[in-house]
Amino acid sequence: MEAQILQSSSSCFSSLHNTLNRYRFSSVSSLRPLSVSFTQTTRARTKVSRVLSMSKKDDESMKDDESMSKKDDDESDSLTYKDSGVDIDAGAELVKRIAKMAPGIGGFGGLFPYGDEFLVAGTDGVGTKLKLAFETGIHDTIGIDLVAMSVNDIITSGAKPMFFLDYFATSRLDVDLAEKVIKGIVEGCRQSDCALLGGETAEMPDFYAEGEYDLSGFAVGRVKKTSLINGKNIVAGDVLIGLPSSGVHSNGFSLVRRVLARSNLSLNDALPGGSTTLGEALMAPTVIYVKQVLDIISRGGVKGIAHITGGGFTDNIPRVFPDGLGAVIHTDAWELPPLFKWIQQSGRIEDSEMRRTFNLGIGMVLVVSPEAASRILQEAKNGDYVAYRVGEVINGEGVTYQ
Repeated sequence: MEAQILQSSSSCFSSLHNTLNRYRFSSVSSLRPLSVSFTQTTRARTKVSRVLSMSKKDDESMKDDESMSKKDDDESDSLTYKDSGVDIDAGAELVKRIAKMAPGIGGFGGLFPYGDEFLVAGTDGVGTKLKLAFETGIHDTIGIDLVAMSVNDIITSGAKPMFFLDYFATSRLDVDLAEKVIKGIVEGCRQSDCALLGGETAEMPDFYAEGEYDLSGFAVGRVKKTSLINGKNIVAGDVLIGLPSSGVHSNGFSLVRRVLARSNLSLNDALPGGSTTLGEALMAPTVIYVKQVLDIISRGGVKGIAHITGGGFTDNIPRVFPDGLGAVIHTDAWELPPLFKWIQQSGRIEDSEMRRTFNLGIGMVLVVSPEAASRILQEAKNGDYVAYRVGEVINGEGVTYQ
């Protein structure tokens, strides 16, 4: 189903903050309200993140880049995500507390039982990648990032995205700029084969800096209960297959911006070892894996899927494992892209910090049977797509690197 956008018959305005609700009618049949109680299908695990990514809520606690502390300007210091205003451990603590109030959270997407299917929902934003959009003037692809962050989460359950809604907020509405952003969202939905049903435009004077805006959105998909991918049948000896990313995607930008401020380069300078400018490399839109992953799933052998977002390899891969299992990652299985080399070298960032913050060139990890791994790698060898054997499942929890 191609993304469809039809004109709504009416618009609803609010006098509170000048919001425009943009609801559109799709050819997709409306789902009727379902009056059932939630079934907890996944057990709360304190070592996983909430559905929300922990790379987002950072700017409120950060000072302007121009007023960084003397310590962070000292190039002998190793930068960390926490130095940049993002505390992953604090996020994990919040998850523990939320789990006491809402047991069952912890997956990449939320599950809701609906007949013989699960509706799978995901919500996200694009974090401080928006700051670079403001600086570079690249606004036509940030909408792709927004869609990608949600649909890539829900396909980890094997769900096919059905529809997406967005939220665009700004102090003063620049119609031309907003149109560029929405065009990116439309393109993201096209790539995801889902419908853009609507959204909201909120104009809130004095709330955002002049010329800036914020974005968020959510996606809903569906999967047969018998086809749900939840990692429960993963065993030691299963194989980890990595699918390449296009760059940083939409996580870790608070640390990226701190590295950029420390370096002697600007967004218009060439990326060392690369073929584009730094700005172009950093603003490359997030890969939408929907069609590729669903095709691989359809041929069997996929047991678990991890979307490598905030938390990197170290925190995201264990989210799909049963208790008692972990992973070994072969760091020589793929070449670290030039962008990540520059980030690590310029920020003097430790390997462990890189692995817990960035995707390092692998945006999605599939946990598959050895037989499925052979098939996938053969298809990659044939040139159908790019995929790497990045590791294996082992007994013992956590992620180790070799």
